[in-house]
Amino acid sequence: MIDHLLPGYVSCAATRRETVPDGFLFPEERELVARSVPKRVNDFTTARACARRAMAGLGLPPVAVLRGRRGAPLWPAGIIGSLTHCDGYRAAALARAADALSLGIDAEPHAPLPAGVADLISLPSERRWTAPSASGDDGAVHWDRLLFSAKESVFKAWYPVTGTELDFDEAEITFDRAAGGRAMEGTFAARLLRTDPALPPTLDGRWRVEDGIAATAVLVPHG
Repeated sequence: MIDHLLPGYVSCAATRRETVPDGFLFPEERELVARSVPKRVNDFTTARACARRAMAGLGLPPVAVLRGRRGAPLWPAGIIGSLTHCDGYRAAALARAADALSLGIDAEPHAPLPAGVADLISLPSERRWTAPSASGDDGAVHWDRLLFSAKESVFKAWYPVTGTELDFDEAEITFDRAAGGRAMEGTFAARLLRTDPALPPTLDGRWRVEDGIAATAVLVPHG
């Protein structure tokens, strides 16, 4: 699913399996989740299984994927990438730093956000068109959830470049969409309300809804 959202030079790997064999993690990875609850360990492990497969797609050997500040994954030198995990879906996307500046991916269960969450993550302009009564598509797309996912992808692309955090109210998302077959998909634009000289003022992304999962991706080209 994620591979539909990114160009061919990005190596993507995804799974709907919820477990991997015991002993899969590198020792230094196991240390990071040694005190975590089983669900957290499983999320961490299955996402790294995807990362290993994405590395192989770039001709790289498997290496430990540790965590930096805010839990951001640390990639080998010369590699950019992003991880995501939710119930029923895990994915990784990696590319060579020579091919793009940054990327971010996110996947979420395709369901409405819990009560009150939409108000916390959206701007007034976004709430006007994400409300179910305003979407005009008979609820086929849960736009509030897709908005949350798009902002997550934007933030994952922003952070490795700037080293600073971006709040939910500092990016304004607008969507375009198309539909076909079992999937619904389209594009979106994120206007950054806090700018950084290392990034353009608007980031472009793609979204897709399929088989109960809403996924988004942002790729930032050089220049």
